[in-house]
Amino acid sequence: MARDEHTTDDDIGNGADPGIERLEKRHLPEKVSSLRRNLYRKAKQEPKFRFYALYDRIYRKDVLTAAARQVISNKGAPGVDGVTVDQIVDAEGSPQQIVDELHEELRAKRYRPQPVRRVMIPKPDGRKRPLGIPTVRDRIVQTAALLILEPVFEADFLDCSYGFRPKRSAHDALSEVRALIRSGRETVYDADLKGYFDSIPHDKLMAALQVRISDRSVLHLIRLWLEACVVDPRDGGPPRSQKQGTPQGGVISPLLANVYLHWFDKAFHRENGPASFANARLVRYADDLVVLCRYAGPRLVKWIEGMLEDQLGLEINREKTKVVGLRGDRQSVSFLGYTFQYCRDLRGRPWMYLNAFPSKKALGRARERLRELTAKRYGSLAIPDLIQRLNAYTRGWRQYFSFGYPKMAWRHVDWQLRERLRRHLRRRSQRPFRPPVGKSYYEHFMAMGLKYLALGEATLTKA
Repeated sequence: MARDEHTTDDDIGNGADPGIERLEKRHLPEKVSSLRRNLYRKAKQEPKFRFYALYDRIYRKDVLTAAARQVISNKGAPGVDGVTVDQIVDAEGSPQQIVDELHEELRAKRYRPQPVRRVMIPKPDGRKRPLGIPTVRDRIVQTAALLILEPVFEADFLDCSYGFRPKRSAHDALSEVRALIRSGRETVYDADLKGYFDSIPHDKLMAALQVRISDRSVLHLIRLWLEACVVDPRDGGPPRSQKQGTPQGGVISPLLANVYLHWFDKAFHRENGPASFANARLVRYADDLVVLCRYAGPRLVKWIEGMLEDQLGLEINREKTKVVGLRGDRQSVSFLGYTFQYCRDLRGRPWMYLNAFPSKKALGRARERLRELTAKRYGSLAIPDLIQRLNAYTRGWRQYFSFGYPKMAWRHVDWQLRERLRRHLRRRSQRPFRPPVGKSYYEHFMAMGLKYLALGEATLTKA
């Protein structure tokens, strides 16, 4: 076991590593950025080192101030106390007053997180996902902890992990999946974990954290967040303590989720893991993971399911988990909102090509969102304001769904956009709405300022 000792910022190694660039964040003070770089170098140079003195760095005023700025810039909903970010910004002496208060509470170890406010977010399949919203004060402390802990674990995370990591995106994960399929790994084990964030065992998660952290004050702080009571305004009942899981909505939760599944990543790439005996490759974005190989035999499936369920204590959704051979007739696999499928050439030529395009679920979610934005309750909204809202949504949708071959999906969304706006204008007009003579609905809406997705096809991500 590595030595257990206090270290200062000057003691931490000075070696160079390209991973340091991923840790750089805008608007961070130089002292905070330097601290993060040093922590990363120390963790990278000594893989078995356990950090002993991190708590005092979390409550440093410059770290808390940087954390407060990030929380304020991100806005977000209020917690159980009802205090919003705007109220904190507008209050006299804030947010510096809050930073000073949190500094003293953490230094004296008097800090206790408030309960988490639970809200239910609709899912595409009609079910709802629980979201836990901490108070603004708790989000500041969690962000400060994230600034300090992220470099330590970022040094350990493997390249197969893409979710909630600095300078890594869903498009990077999609590009890797496409490259692996093209390399011949056309059999895909598509795993679906049931309620991952809400089912992480606390004791096992703390054990995963202790691989790198021996600072008891930091571990106690994380334990407080994990076990924070949950308040659901809908049932009006008393706060309920959490015995497992890390609440979605917490600033620190994505990092904790990655730390826990890092065990799976490491085991996968050991000498006796699937990367060796099946020549398989893993691509993981948070709890969304796919395993790509040339042949998925019983040994591979048994290993994955045994590791996830027996070792990590998670539950696999058997109904949604499947093994897909992409060379089969009309076989496809969906990952991060995209569908990967071999399609026949549009000119009728017998050979097939790999296509990546927005999935049916993604198109369904877009259709539902456009319906919400043009609902009857927005009948009094000025047309320019409505069009601005529609443009904001489609701009974000187009930015994400620009990977692969999305032109057909873009045109579908454009048609939905035009149809929903046409129905909205007809509904609010006393007379049947018609475009000016000589103009189509397409031209008229574009003249009104509506931005179509398919007009920017030149910016498509090259396949």
